[in-house]
Amino acid sequence: MSGDRFTEELREFLDAHPPPAARGFDAERRWQEVLHAEGWVAPHWPVEHGGRGASFREYAGYVLELARVRAPQPVNRVGINLAGPTLLAHGTSEQRDRYLAPILAATEIWCQLFSEPGAGSDLASLTTRARRAGSGEGWVIDGQKVWTSYASEARWGILLARTGPPGSGHRGLSYFVCDMKAPGIEVRPLRQMTGESEFSEVFLDGVELGADALVGAEGAGWAIAATTLAHERGTAFPLKEQVVQKVFLDDLLAWARERGGEITGMDRDRLARCVVDAEVFRFLNLAMLERLARGEEPGPESSLVKLHWSALSQRLHEAEITLWGAAGVAVAPGRDGTPPWREHLWSRAASIAGGTSEVQRNIVGERILGLPREPRP
Repeated sequence: MSGDRFTEELREFLDAHPPPAARGFDAERRWQEVLHAEGWVAPHWPVEHGGRGASFREYAGYVLELARVRAPQPVNRVGINLAGPTLLAHGTSEQRDRYLAPILAATEIWCQLFSEPGAGSDLASLTTRARRAGSGEGWVIDGQKVWTSYASEARWGILLARTGPPGSGHRGLSYFVCDMKAPGIEVRPLRQMTGESEFSEVFLDGVELGADALVGAEGAGWAIAATTLAHERGTAFPLKEQVVQKVFLDDLLAWARERGGEITGMDRDRLARCVVDAEVFRFLNLAMLERLARGEEPGPESSLVKLHWSALSQRLHEAEITLWGAAGVAVAPGRDGTPPWREHLWSRAASIAGGTSEVQRNIVGERILGLPREPRP
């Protein structure tokens, strides 16, 4: 299908199915069901697995179109953007047949079980243990995960655990599909400074998984996790955020123009920096898109995209809260009825979620610039 025809069909679909204004888990699930009925949840997936076989350029257009009409994201984001692409790249045919269709239909929600209290962005030091079951036909998992979105709703999780000896670093990790309803799993919501509980702690105590839960080979978890993280930092998320932040910035600039003389020179400088950063973000996304179009994985360049998004997100919300003044830290509604203080507080997580900015800089330094690796103590 030509790119023009692809975009035409998508716009016809969006005209016939206007995105809902509501947000939240239930609204996003219903929206994904609408998308799924017409095959629009993951158009870049292979046709045989529920996609449309779209090129990455077409997929980029798809993401931008949905963002342009301010559609909510499908609810099963971890499944669509992380678990699905990883299983397509590394899973067995049986795993793909079992898990991919329910991801698109939103009948089975997924979560990501990577970070731990002592191993957030430094996954090579994680301690959650996967040992062979007594029968040898399966695995037993013990450990703790943290910052897990959708843990309470999830049916499955992508799990990184240590199968090698303690201290084996990234060479001793394996990648699993974890049954979130298995005995021995406890989910505890974490209250954030916004007052919400988007994340949870997950405790795994003697959780038994079948032999078919292992993705790829034993000990290959680090390389497989790299696929997951590259898609998290370098594909759908930044493309959508490019437009989301552009819409945010346009609204902010329009509001600033209305206030005219009330805007100080310092505020103007902040807004100008945001305009420049948004344009740089667009070019970084174009470079990533070209890489994908050549059939390459996102690679370490995705860390540049993540780094820039983190900084831009925080600068945008700092500019907004400054322009609002005292009202911004009270209860005044901002864009889409969301108080500016809530968005400002949430943006603090941008430099932590998906890998801290410090870790992204290390990746850029070591894998792109070729700087010497810092020795581990």
